[in-house]
Amino acid sequence: MTITVNNYWYRTLAISWVNRASLFIIYFWFGLLKIVSRSPAEELITNLHRITIGHFIKIKCFLVALGITECTIGILWLVPRFTKWTIIIFFSQMLTTFLPLFIMPDQTWSNFLVLSLSGQYILKNIVLIACALTIYKDYRLRASGPALERQ
Repeated sequence: MTITVNNYWYRTLAISWVNRASLFIIYFWFGLLKIVSRSPAEELITNLHRITIGHFIKIKCFLVALGITECTIGILWLVPRFTKWTIIIFFSQMLTTFLPLFIMPDQTWSNFLVLSLSGQYILKNIVLIACALTIYKDYRLRASGPALERQ
């Protein structure tokens, strides 16, 4: 099957926007839940906060700041010109998201190679990373100009 340039760009554009919309929904929704103190991850975040930066910032301020950051990341995914900055902020936030798997194993692992519900909640972020990388690949392709016809 021959894929024309227009067909290829249309399909990659559609995939990119589905990923952007998905990341917006997840980040904005989860961030908003943190701002209004309704996040199901609040206990895990509170425990991580207590053992890492608890003596620098109060948990309520931290949760609001984290929620605002997540809402901002969500909004930024909808603005393609900010993709480079969004990917940097996104991966910075992702690094901290995976921390509990390593420094709080009692809350994230049930047994060897068996994640708790909190651990599964964290590990699912691999899918978000895949979405972000797909967006970034599309962004880089568009920045470098039209692709040649593919076969």
